Amino acid sequence: MATIFDNITELPNKEVKEQTESLVGFEDKFNRIYNNLKLLLDQSGLVEWSKKHHQVELPIIQQLKEKYPLIILAGDAGTGKTISATAIADRMTRELKKEGYFLKLSTRVRGEGLHGEMGKLVNDAFSQLKEQAGKNRLAFLLIDEADAIATTRSTSQMHQEEKAAVNTLIQKIDEIRELNGRAIVFMSTNRLHFIDEAILRRAAIVLEFKRPTKEECVELYKKSLLGLTFTEEQLSELAELSLKKDRDKIGFSFSDIRLKVLPEAVAKAFPNRPLSFEIIKETIIAINPSPEIL
Repeated sequence: MATIFDNITELPNKEVKEQTESLVGFEDKFNRIYNNLKLLLDQSGLVEWSKKHHQVELPIIQQLKEKYPLIILAGDAGTGKTISATAIADRMTRELKKEGYFLKLSTRVRGEGLHGEMGKLVNDAFSQLKEQAGKNRLAFLLIDEADAIATTRSTSQMHQEEKAAVNTLIQKIDEIRELNGRAIVFMSTNRLHFIDEAILRRAAIVLEFKRPTKEECVELYKKSLLGLTFTEEQLSELAELSLKKDRDKIGFSFSDIRLKVLPEAVAKAFPNRPLSFEIIKETIIAINPSPEIL
């Protein structure tokens, strides 16, 4: 499995739960996905509900099994798609009181251009996904940078090997419906328009990830700087500066703030000065946002 997955995480997971608490805007994203998939994820509970309230298993319950357990997370790099997928999977296991595994597909799955290799690795990845899904166990597969594997087949430049891999991917997504919600596939991409149309049609939900709003910037700074006595006005000013840089006309991504701005501000202060509003402000002004990927 080491050649197929970057990592395999047992769920529920304490570290993931702690990371989730620091995510800004997570609850809305989780609720939207969970509300769309909870009927598929808890089919035995759905049958019990139907018999309790209607004395029969309603035909619509059988129809719900035809829903594809596929979630596409689309948005700029650094907007939190990967960590959100892990956090959503972790929360789902907690909500449904089940254990689970989160499998992150390695970019090595694309292979080295050998005939049939990419399709074989996709097939192997889904075989492992099925093995990890049990009666009381959920299995989640994340295909990061999915546009590199699930590229639209309509382009004339597409190699036959790549088309075969997309066909295999579609077939495997179809097959996991047989697991009745015990296996869920996440695909993340910053180039949604490159994803094959047949895969887009199968998605139960396409969730868009955007760069943070002013309110989200304020919340992110507030959580990251907990313990410092910044006023609401100061936090608002930091958020405003983070929203739109004059040179690029785009604001910082979540990871820009977490991994660029705040670490550099701390580096400026350490070890002789306290971390101050002025230091963070100067750092925001000096750093450029990560570019948009078109």
